Amino acid sequence: MRAWSPSATKAIALCREAGFADILLRGDTDFSLTAELDRWDDDGVRFVFGYDAKANLVAKANGTPDDLYHELVGRAERAVATKPRTRPANVKDGIVAQRAYKVLRTTAEDVVEFDYRPGKCKKDYRVVALRKNISVERGDNVLFEEYRYFFYITNDRALSADEVVGEARRRCNQENLIAQLKGGVRALHAPVNTLNANRAYMTMAALAWSIKAWCALLLPVSPRWSDRHNAERRRLLTMEFATFRRAFIDIPCQIVKGARGVRWRVQAWNPWLGVFFRLLDAL
Repeated sequence: MRAWSPSATKAIALCREAGFADILLRGDTDFSLTAELDRWDDDGVRFVFGYDAKANLVAKANGTPDDLYHELVGRAERAVATKPRTRPANVKDGIVAQRAYKVLRTTAEDVVEFDYRPGKCKKDYRVVALRKNISVERGDNVLFEEYRYFFYITNDRALSADEVVGEARRRCNQENLIAQLKGGVRALHAPVNTLNANRAYMTMAALAWSIKAWCALLLPVSPRWSDRHNAERRRLLTMEFATFRRAFIDIPCQIVKGARGVRWRVQAWNPWLGVFFRLLDAL
């Protein structure tokens, strides 16, 4: 765990050098280095980390009266100002019930907060406890219900408890990026035998991921079709690299050379060809 401390220190220094005044560190439980929290707080760095569900925290959250808890309001629920759209029928749930599989369902999420001082800290910090009511079901029968607790530690007193949970969950965007660099473009494969060569390989492979991001950012948006075009841009920006490769790179094409030019005839259709040709026109 302590190996993350120099990386965080370098990241903070780099952001300060670039002129950023507000810095927020986010991470899962592996990043909640209690020996570093006081130093980061004194340095004016905000942080929101997941925290291990230790016995004393679970006991404190379990002993908190129910009237101090409130229902967690997600970011999507806060953002929707109009009538939510109707969800399609969940076919998977019907199959699970029919075949009497054992399944865990989250029936409620409630949050509460309290002050807590980790063992290696000299200050108290906010801890937000997320209590999930888990229903254990088999087929149409509810076997039993149980509570599971998740904890988040932060020094930000301006965020609400719901926003603290939301910030902690948004860290997954970066985790997905690391997963794509590792498995999508294999930037962390390290196939050669020297440090500099592997660094060059990692940089070149990461550029392939950057091409996907730039394709999304350069995709034109027509005012008439702005809703659809913006949705396509967001989908392209978050698309896995394997899907991007199949949709935009591995396109079967016939090259026809004529007296006055060269033509490319697309031999197969995929749902992203419209986006591909719109991007091609823009470039």
